Amino acid sequence: MAETPEDIVVSEMSLRLVEALIFARAEPVSERAIAELLETQGDIPAGVQDLAAYTRATLDALLALYEGRGVMPVQVAGGWQFRTTPDLAPRLTRVLRRPRRLARSTMETLAIIAYHQPCTRAEIEGIRGVSLSQQVLDTLLEAELVVPLGRKEVPGRPILWGTSEGFLRHFGLRDLRDLPRREELLVDVPDLAQPAAPDAAEGGSGADAPDPSGMDEDVPAGAAGGDGRMGDAPAGPDDVVCAPPDA
Repeated sequence: MAETPEDIVVSEMSLRLVEALIFARAEPVSERAIAELLETQGDIPAGVQDLAAYTRATLDALLALYEGRGVMPVQVAGGWQFRTTPDLAPRLTRVLRRPRRLARSTMETLAIIAYHQPCTRAEIEGIRGVSLSQQVLDTLLEAELVVPLGRKEVPGRPILWGTSEGFLRHFGLRDLRDLPRREELLVDVPDLAQPAAPDAAEGGSGADAPDPSGMDEDVPAGAAGGDGRMGDAPAGPDDVVCAPPDA
């Protein structure tokens, strides 16, 4: 019968080694790397034949060890990393430096790349309905949130853009499947069509109304706000905080 993590007794040395490895590495540690360390240094008890199950049991033991503590190992970007527990984040906001703030236009561009990757600059501009400034792209590259993923096989061979592992780490995601579905980001918009609002009733564009998206440097005057996919994001009118939930 195959071993299960619940049936395995983890040695103290294995637990300490895995704890030290995750703590020492700045990047998330994959379970494969943990298994390799246990296989060579972990003092695995005699009789254990399933290394993957033993690795999982060791991680489970580590999670139990840190239950209720101020930090805990979490799965992020395909590996394991120590993070502060979410319930303590509000208490740390006054003692830690505020995270870098990204403008709304930058966050909208990042969201489009995340949900439509790999995509070209022209495709990003087509979705947002405005030109993509080089400053926005440079900001995302400097923050290591996006990376080039080759070139599209069309005339001109434009660069394809996608999110990086840094994007997953920054937002505390195990992989892209943890992103909220696009439908969840949309809210029900109340029916504002009233006799006193002829533009809405007659299908007017509303171009004279102020732009609710708060987009900044790359939005020409009177430009449309794209498909509005990120217009409903919970952010202020000028910018949003780009930070993991466990800051």
